[in-house]
Order: sequence, then C-alpha cells, then structure tokens
Amino acid sequence: MSARWLGSLLPLMTSVLFFAGAAHAQTAPVTAKATFAGGCFWCVEADFDKIPGVISTTSGYIGGTTANPTYQQVSRNGTGHAEAVEIVFDPTKVSYATLVEKFWRTIDPTTKDRQFCDTGNPYRTAIFTHDAAQAEVVKRSLAALEKSKPFKEPIVTQVVPASTFYAAEDYHQDYYLKNPIRYKYYRTSCGRDARLEQLWGPVKN
Repeated sequence: MSARWLGSLLPLMTSVLFFAGAAHAQTAPVTAKATFAGGCFWCVEADFDKIPGVISTTSGYIGGTTANPTYQQVSRNGTGHAEAVEIVFDPTKVSYATLVEKFWRTIDPTTKDRQFCDTGNPYRTAIFTHDAAQAEVVKRSLAALEKSKPFKEPIVTQVVPASTFYAAEDYHQDYYLKNPIRYKYYRTSCGRDARLEQLWGPVKN
C-alpha cells in the first residue's frame, strides 16, 4: 500500500475510532459507592453480594487514623478503624436507599462496639456516607426506623462522612466463597442470624 493511499485513509480511520470511543463512553455503566461497617466484614460481603445491582464488594478498614493498617493492627483496637465493606453498585438497578434498608436488617444496631460474638471498636456499626445526598438518605431512613423499629433498645449505629478506605488483605476478600465450611461455622457459632431473627424477625435470604 502506497504512503499516499495510506494517508488518504487516516482521516477515515480517526473518525471511526472517535465515534467508537464516544459510543463506548455513552454505554459505560454509571456506578456509585456505599460503605457500611456491620461487624465481621466476611458476613457483610456475603449479605450484599446477593443483591441484584451490586457489582462488587471489598472488605477493608475505614474510620481510623492509621494509614494502610493491617488486620492485626485493627483487631488490637489501636487504629480507630472499623471493619467495613465498600460496595460498588449500579444505581439504575438498585438505589442507595434500598442498600441502606438492607444494611439495617443485617446488623444489630443496638450494641456499641460489638456485633454478635465480636467485641471491640473495630466491630462497631456505622454508615459512611460519600456525599450530602447519601447523608440525607440515611437521615430519613434512620428517622423512619426510629419510629417503626420492632425492638425497644436505642439505635447506636454511627453515621459519619467516609474517609479513606483501605482494602483488607487478599485472604479476607470473598472469604465466604473461598472457605464456605469455615465461614458457615463461624456465622452460626457467632450467633449472627439468631440475633438478627430476634431483632427483625425471620431472616430473608
């Protein structure tokens, strides 16, 4: 192919690539983030992975002062971080409000610095909001829950702006899928679902 012929094709090729890129940008899915601390992050991952519209879940640490913390550091109560899960979701398929409603019913919001058999500040419950719109959704949800809750104890779950989220070690990610027998034993022996049924009624999977 002559250089002259190739040169005449370049504008056409550039136009094709431009329009292809524009079409891809238009069809690329819009995503959003939600970050929840609900005790053991293995369990929070397992609960939210089931929801249609959730794209990914990542176990990690948030809310403290130590950069790049390890699991050992967090579990010693010295970092201020909570075990949490960062959820990436498609807001055209599931709303943030729906995720917040799901979150309430997967935790015990009446206990401070504890979830089920896990005790200490890293196991506090919290909603980490990513913008003012999320904060408003949580405010309305919490107000409605205060009126309708099926238990007498006050709700102590924190609602705070999200800070830097640090992903946990690889062996924590998708733990319930990698180690299903150990996970099921832990969840049952920790009494998570039994307590949730006491608070909210029969657990809906």
